Amino acid sequence: MFKTILFPIDQSREARDAAETVVNLVKAFQSRLVLLSVVEPPESGETNVMNSEDAVAKLLQGAHDLFEKAGIEADTIEREGMPSFTICDVADEIEADLIVMGCRGMGLTQDGAAESVTSKVTNLSPCPVLVVP
Repeated sequence: MFKTILFPIDQSREARDAAETVVNLVKAFQSRLVLLSVVEPPESGETNVMNSEDAVAKLLQGAHDLFEKAGIEADTIEREGMPSFTICDVADEIEADLIVMGCRGMGLTQDGAAESVTSKVTNLSPCPVLVVP
């Protein structure tokens, strides 16, 4: 049913918590797993760990190693851009059957959950999105 699962990751606790669900889904459906992390452009001089290519590369490698220990081979993709649009673009490119995300990531804005990356992805995605609370 889910041949290709896209798992966008950032440094958030919610992304780490969703990893267990991803492991279970990939094993249950014998899916191809693609890990994605997005290097975000700095906004108005603000910087965070997701603005650093080195930090994002380390994050992807750590996630890859975690899944490998669980017996899952994962492809990794690092892109630059706005997370919600980039996630949807990659999902379309790889023909993902499912995107799995934590309920809130580091993209939660001061304006509230309506502007979160997860909310935007669920509205723009070319495939189903599983949001893990």
